[in-house]
Amino acid sequence: MARTLRIERRGGVYHLINRGNYRQDLFINEGAHGSFEKCLFEACEKCGWILEGYCVMTNHFHLVVRTPKGNLIYGMKWLQSTFANRYHQFRKVHGKLFQGRYKSLIVEEDTYLGALLHYVHLNPVRAGMCTVPELKKYRWSSYWYLRNPSQRHPFMDLSGALDAAGGLVDTLAGRNKYQEYLLWLSSNEAARKELGFEKMCRGWALGTKDFKKAVLKEELEKDEVVDSEFEGRSLSEANELIWEDLLERALEFFDKTATDIDSDKKCAPWKAGIASLLKKRTSAPNTWITARLNMGASQAVSRYVSHTLASRKLKIKYHDELCASITE
Repeated sequence: MARTLRIERRGGVYHLINRGNYRQDLFINEGAHGSFEKCLFEACEKCGWILEGYCVMTNHFHLVVRTPKGNLIYGMKWLQSTFANRYHQFRKVHGKLFQGRYKSLIVEEDTYLGALLHYVHLNPVRAGMCTVPELKKYRWSSYWYLRNPSQRHPFMDLSGALDAAGGLVDTLAGRNKYQEYLLWLSSNEAARKELGFEKMCRGWALGTKDFKKAVLKEELEKDEVVDSEFEGRSLSEANELIWEDLLERALEFFDKTATDIDSDKKCAPWKAGIASLLKKRTSAPNTWITARLNMGASQAVSRYVSHTLASRKLKIKYHDELCASITE
């Protein structure tokens, strides 16, 4: 059963992105930038969001928000529709503004939040719109508010970027050191790669494998769904994590380890039982199954499964009991 994945959790931190329809320039002047920023700030106040960082470019935006009330979907719907209505009324135009549904990546704070904020702040630099020293004049970014503390709003928490740059304090000296850090980071490709800059807009989550597995488990348990998978190319990683979790639970049921996978026969009944479960509950291809279970050629999987299930005794022991256990 394929479905979309829209993660909503109390206290969740998200990287939110959207672009103008057909990548057209949407924020073409200060008026458009200011209108969107006003809508964003209203959304933060209305929804109780904490704004950790943001940057509005010419044809897209990046937001880093924390949702204490777990109301991301409502808030983003309100933000985009309100801005679109105001934009249409002011410019006397019609049509779709954004290219589609906003992209949302849930963020593991300890591993990616700081790097994400650096990435967001450096957006105008990477686009060639300004240099790092000139960033403090780029008005449509949380970096401007970082440099101008008297202009900040109560819903802003800009400490994450400073803390991730070496535990800097929110003073003039600390903010100047942060500028020096961004200057160094902007010229150091290896450092940007180590921080995972190329991953910041990909997939559905920014975090470790364990974090992603925990999020998926929580989502599936929320709907009491056992064999759900998610649709969309960007969620292929999420589906593979679901397959791996199912495989790990099946191995635990049979009390098997990686050593057993390598040493037991390719056609071992317990392997066939697990393969049958994966084929029944997921869209995992035979190539993935055979690689994980060391079952040889991918075309042999169906034969091994059929042979095991043909025996009532083997079917009960290696299939029925396993399926019942995983469903519980």
